Amino acid sequence: MTIQVDIGTDTTGKGASIDLEELLATRLLVQGNSGSGKSHLLRRLLERSAEHVQQVIIDPEGDFVTLSGPYGHVVVEGADYSINEVVKFAARCREHRASVVLSLEGLDAEGQMRCAAAFLSGMFDAPREHWYPALVVVDEAQVFAPSGAVEVTEEVRRASLSAMTNLMCRGRKRGLAGIIATQRLAKLAKNVAAEASNFLMGRTFLDIDMARAADLLGMERRQADAIRDLQRGNFLALGPAISRRPVSIRIGPVETAARGTGPLLTPLPQVSAEDMRQTLLDGLDEPGPAPVTYVPPKPPPVEDVLHTIEVSTAPPPERPAAPAIDPGPVVAEALRALVEDPDSSSRSAALLFQDFQVRCRMMGVHRPPLDASAFARRLGAARAGVFEDMDEEWAPAIAVAHGLPDDMLGAYLRIARAARDGEPCPSDEELARVYGTTSLRRAQRVINYIEERQILVTRVDMSGKRSITIPALGWTTMPAAA
Repeated sequence: MTIQVDIGTDTTGKGASIDLEELLATRLLVQGNSGSGKSHLLRRLLERSAEHVQQVIIDPEGDFVTLSGPYGHVVVEGADYSINEVVKFAARCREHRASVVLSLEGLDAEGQMRCAAAFLSGMFDAPREHWYPALVVVDEAQVFAPSGAVEVTEEVRRASLSAMTNLMCRGRKRGLAGIIATQRLAKLAKNVAAEASNFLMGRTFLDIDMARAADLLGMERRQADAIRDLQRGNFLALGPAISRRPVSIRIGPVETAARGTGPLLTPLPQVSAEDMRQTLLDGLDEPGPAPVTYVPPKPPPVEDVLHTIEVSTAPPPERPAAPAIDPGPVVAEALRALVEDPDSSSRSAALLFQDFQVRCRMMGVHRPPLDASAFARRLGAARAGVFEDMDEEWAPAIAVAHGLPDDMLGAYLRIARAARDGEPCPSDEELARVYGTTSLRRAQRVINYIEERQILVTRVDMSGKRSITIPALGWTTMPAAA
């Protein structure tokens, strides 16, 4: 089951969408000059995916705080809290899966970099049990990952760049999917931009930025002029979550708006020059009112903000309880989808476990039906072709293998299935695939390990064909080449 996030239409008028699951695994880079529609694009993506995934927005201008109303995002004003408090917010966000807008509007450039680095590091360093999938949107990413020297201390620059690099390079294993937006690719650190696999390129005019954008889109340099001709709100898109070939997309409308608006032309006052002069100069010699000292409001206590984050994800009390769903078929369907994914063999067990939990939630099972250890065993069984009846039909075979490491259960069940059905003995290559590797030697070591535990007996005949017996069950495979 996949979720397609509608972001607009292509040149033919057909709907254009982003595969949310693929986006979580491959990250996104958005580029375009000021006024090209980057913030509008991000807002559209955030609004359409808000109900499906946790969202964290690093917002240097405070443009996205309006998401807090209709979509329930918690707004944290970075200027009101210390670095240690910001780190606590980040950890609590991961624990409770709260969607958050970190507004940095009240800070200077160095303060924004320091606060964003602390927040991203707090999310990155969260405990493994809190590695839930989340979209992490960083607007004006060139501020936090500059390509060259900037007017801040070297310590702050390094900390901010390191946090952004961790987000884009290593965040995937922790469930963090980076979405970065920048006005100029030339100002963004290359090792940060290079980790994105999906691109949405808006209007830009400088040759160096057009050349880099064309390279990322796989276009020839002579085709780069097309980027200069894009209209506001139009983007060239490419990536596994969007399209395998560059396609022009017109971003659709949004439901919320930024607090600030762009300049709008309004009629000038119809006043004569003499009257205007009188208005401007009248009363300048009179004493003005006493100056008023502005006292900024006191920020809410840290405990109140942490409590808001905790309760933001709680369901409304009046919401009726959803009907109970049998997790058994859901687990089997989610495992089948994982095994059929051609990329699953190259992904770590921790990342597959997160993917499994996402699939279960999409099908209505919100509490994890399996822990990490049980998932490893069920994943191995699924790779062996056993998706259901683990506690019934396969209970005797599993009882024989009691004590085997979780990751070896799949290889054992593949042999057991062939032995029970009188099929040819699985090859080393097939057992390696079930074990989650491409190494034939590792597959052979797995067989040797299980045989040393007296669970299997291997026999090789004069023609070099191998058969394997499970003595406790009386099952034997047909001879076949190893």
